[in-house]
Amino acid sequence: MTNNIRSGRRRYYDFFSRFYDFFIKIHSRHYEGGTRNFMVDTVKPEGNTFRLLDVCCGTGSVALAFRKAYPESFVIGFDFSRGMLRKAQQKATDQRMSFIEGDAAELPFSNNSLDVITCSHALYELKGAAREKALLEMKRVMRSSGMVLIMEHAVPQNRFVRLLFYLRMAAMGTADAREFVKEGKKPFEKVFANVSVVTTPSEKSRLFICRN
Repeated sequence: MTNNIRSGRRRYYDFFSRFYDFFIKIHSRHYEGGTRNFMVDTVKPEGNTFRLLDVCCGTGSVALAFRKAYPESFVIGFDFSRGMLRKAQQKATDQRMSFIEGDAAELPFSNNSLDVITCSHALYELKGAAREKALLEMKRVMRSSGMVLIMEHAVPQNRFVRLLFYLRMAAMGTADAREFVKEGKKPFEKVFANVSVVTTPSEKSRLFICRN
């Protein structure tokens, strides 16, 4: 991704952050909270004192859901948009949450330092090389007993709804995003030794559970 394109996308998300939560509420309707809770319930840690990193955290909804479910955990939200991070910080409830600006392909964390890494409905927006580098970075910072949870859009089964879905992907202007959504586990299996996938109750998203 060139600097000009990256700067343009950052400006877009900085501006979009003003309306992002309202847009998600209208777009997802009553599925939004259920999707987040599905991801939270999947973790099932041995204890509550784990370290979690939410990559491409946006306005912090996923990070906050984990923090609420596991009050003794330490949660870090990570995003390249200052506007998104500003909104997330306004929601933060305590000092066991931190929000950091940066590039998903260059995580500023030590090897094997985090128990859980999450990323929700964001990887499909990265180009192929940047996406794989981001996954490699998640693997690097994950502890040997940890997991990476990636939530992505599911391809609809209904033909008409599937057509609308692909039209939406086409509107993004990149074939790479469409191919990524259709490939299922393949992009994750290139990086992680153990990958499983489950579909959310709404059937609108798939959760990829990645382990070493």
